[in-house]
Amino acid sequence: EVQVVESGGDLVQPGGSLRISCAASGFHFSSYCMGWFRQAPGKEREGVVKFFTGGGIENYADSVKGRFTISRDKDKKMVYLQMNSLKPADTAMYYCAAAPLNGRLCRLLESMEYTYWGPGTQVTVSS
Repeated sequence: EVQVVESGGDLVQPGGSLRISCAASGFHFSSYCMGWFRQAPGKEREGVVKFFTGGGIENYADSVKGRFTISRDKDKKMVYLQMNSLKPADTAMYYCAAAPLNGRLCRLLESMEYTYWGPGTQVTVSS
């Protein structure tokens, strides 16, 4: 059974940093599309970063470019989202998602094309 589970959400002051994690299981880690998404109350879900677990170009949203960075631990089947220079506008529930590659360009997948979603982890940026 494919599962992705997020952790590490917290309350952070503006300008601070936080790393959230996604634990993946049930699939061949190096051959899937994965992504981080977020959704704030009253707003649509936004793609934060989309990538192929096997490497290659990572597609970051303009709103997080230069501040957020992903990393992978293939042995542990973990994906991390390092968030720096956090702003109140980054406050949201953050979700990890996965989808089989199936010959697609992972960096271009829309949220509806992701098959597996985690329950989310809350990130709040506030003083």
